[in-house]
Amino acid sequence: MSKRRTRFTAYGSAVLLVLGTLTVTSAATATAAATNPQDLCGTGTAIRLDRSAFPRTPEIENKWFPLEPGMQFTTTGTVFSKTEGTTKERTVISTVTGLTKKIDGVNTVVVWDRDFTDGELAESELALFAETKKGTVWLFGEYPEEYENGELAGAPSTFISGIDKAQAGIAMLDHPRPKSPAYPQAFAPSVDFLDCAKVLKKDQRVCVPTGCYDDVVEIVESNPREPQSVAGTQHKFYSKKTGLIQVTPDGGDDQETMALVKIKKLSSRELESVNEQALQQDRRGYTVSKDVYAKTPHAVVSTPSGGAS
Repeated sequence: MSKRRTRFTAYGSAVLLVLGTLTVTSAATATAAATNPQDLCGTGTAIRLDRSAFPRTPEIENKWFPLEPGMQFTTTGTVFSKTEGTTKERTVISTVTGLTKKIDGVNTVVVWDRDFTDGELAESELALFAETKKGTVWLFGEYPEEYENGELAGAPSTFISGIDKAQAGIAMLDHPRPKSPAYPQAFAPSVDFLDCAKVLKKDQRVCVPTGCYDDVVEIVESNPREPQSVAGTQHKFYSKKTGLIQVTPDGGDDQETMALVKIKKLSSRELESVNEQALQQDRRGYTVSKDVYAKTPHAVVSTPSGGAS
């Protein structure tokens, strides 16, 4: 995935924290700094997936990245194109479904993201997450359908851990701290996807339309395989028991500024409808992405309904 697409459940050069100052280096410098070719985000950052660390029944209760079935989050903002000099409105509706799907030997929770640009559906994505017994959340893959003028145009950026050398990565640490080393959020060389994350600050106060939060952790994301001038970096702000509340850009051609505007607990009937729509997309993926998504087991309903009836 060469272009940055913000995950609302949750790429330039390498990011290092030096004496509290964010220092951006070139991709060549980052490569030289890594002593192991598998160190994706600097020395000591090779992905090591331990499947035995995950429970058989997936539940995501990380306080910075909670994914309770039936919860829906709406985030809005703008995307400024530096090259075109235009600004477009963006809305992302992220819903935690009641579906699970086994990916790379691990049972994951399915999150359904719908991404609208200037009011029109641009992308519909199934994102796959799982949490270890100790509380670290991992991203195991994404199936993002792209739409043009209301018509499905394909899903070329699909990646699934264990297929085409793609590897799951860490979406959120169990205890995010500023002194924590950088970590890869996922790696999929066939679609040019790599996100490197670093915790910058904690206990910050951030105000968005849903309220003011005093317990916010700030995380910066980048891709060391792309020029900083083109991709830039993103700063993401997470609050306890809520998750992602704000996104701000730092350079790059496409600069996104987003904020959480609505939190909703779906009714039983609404969750049933979401489950069915997400299952339809899951089934469609076997035709749209025959070389990747079609190699996965079908998603199943784990939580059929929730919330108030």
